[in-house]
Amino acid sequence: MLYPLLRPLIFRLDAERAHRLSILALQLGPVAPPPADGPLATTVAGIRFPNPLGMAPGYDKDAEVPDAVLGLGFGSVEIGTVTPRPQPGNPRPRLFRLEEDRAVINRMGFNNGGLQAAHLRLSARKRQGVVGVNVGANKDAADRVADYVTGLSTMAPVADYLTINISSPNTPGLRDMQGDKELEDLLCAVAAARESGWPPIFLKVAPDLDNDAPARIVAAVMKHGIDGIIVSNTTITRPPLQSRHAGEAGGISGAPLHDLALQRLRDFRKASEGRLPLIGVGGIATAEQAWARIRAGASLVQLYSAMVYEGPGIARAILPRLETLMRQDGFTSIAEAVGSE
Repeated sequence: MLYPLLRPLIFRLDAERAHRLSILALQLGPVAPPPADGPLATTVAGIRFPNPLGMAPGYDKDAEVPDAVLGLGFGSVEIGTVTPRPQPGNPRPRLFRLEEDRAVINRMGFNNGGLQAAHLRLSARKRQGVVGVNVGANKDAADRVADYVTGLSTMAPVADYLTINISSPNTPGLRDMQGDKELEDLLCAVAAARESGWPPIFLKVAPDLDNDAPARIVAAVMKHGIDGIIVSNTTITRPPLQSRHAGEAGGISGAPLHDLALQRLRDFRKASEGRLPLIGVGGIATAEQAWARIRAGASLVQLYSAMVYEGPGIARAILPRLETLMRQDGFTSIAEAVGSE
């Protein structure tokens, strides 16, 4: 409730510095328990989520505050992106608020402390609540496929699910791994390395895809036993924007991504014919938008940029309204509503 009063002061700070201060506040403050099962609980890829609203990766890159984020009411939190070796990311400034557009542009470049540091933090947890780990490749990797296999095998013991991130626009050439041969080579290597007892694995895709991409990506994912697809990452396209930062390079998230991300979700739902779990991400800021994404085919949804504008109480604001919408439309569970539009 205090956030609207504090936001003007927070927005006077550089966006990346404000982000670090928010992490520090969560580290120093009391940690509430993760949410319990309720009417919005749902099971996806064998994992029980107390509600379908998750914190997207990018906020807690290094697994510094996963339990504090869960304590804000989120049904899950996805940490990362983490790479095998620590890397500083791209030069600053690299994170920009577009206030007039309720958007964020970032060109962070997978800045993180590396797999080992994140692994140590997660291994020290009590494993309450759902925490996923998003893995990527180092910018200077000689073999990016090997980087992904290393990330997955290292983090599998401490993650409730794993995400293969080949969709960030801020590591040169990374999105090329969504191509036919590159994706086949990657997923074949992942399937060969995957051991019994590993958690579910999801593939995160970009919204900037050609019309044929959803069908071929779905075919590759199903062929190699990947458990679901996360739709989508930030976009490098530029819808009409009002902010002075509109020309900054990087991926844009927040409100301008909403329509494109929703359409891509529909494309992947059509291509998969409901045979794969989909996670909807991009431009979600309200219960109505989360509900629309579920009705369009998402078993789960995630947000991050909206919290910049709405504050840390956003999950607790969305979830009661989401339950109301579910009941108003005649459903008794989230699973019943998935893909029902």
